[in-house]
Amino acid sequence: QVQLVESGGGLVQAGGSLRLSCVASGRTFSTYVMGWFRQAPGKEREFVAAADGSQYYADSVKDRFTISRDNAKNTVYLQMNSLKPEDTAVYYCAADWTIPTLESGYWGQGTQVPVSS
Repeated sequence: QVQLVESGGGLVQAGGSLRLSCVASGRTFSTYVMGWFRQAPGKEREFVAAADGSQYYADSVKDRFTISRDNAKNTVYLQMNSLKPEDTAVYYCAADWTIPTLESGYWGQGTQVPVSS
């Protein structure tokens, strides 16, 4: 089984930056696709970013967010720059074998990112 633990969330001003981290259990981390989703209050969960051999982003975060991973540390990161109030959400990391199945894979408990105006 894979266990994911997110951290790094917290209040940030619009225009500021945060770096989220997600630590995964197991020694097969490098074989998993990793990604990030978010859910704003009253809204559906939405895709943010994912990484296999390439990086993929939602249009709303392109050129502002960067996903990366350190396989030696079993950790995936989400660097968030130029944050906007509309980025306010609970951010979840996810892991699965493929990007198409990522949403139905393993999930962390989430970390809150409130962005103030």
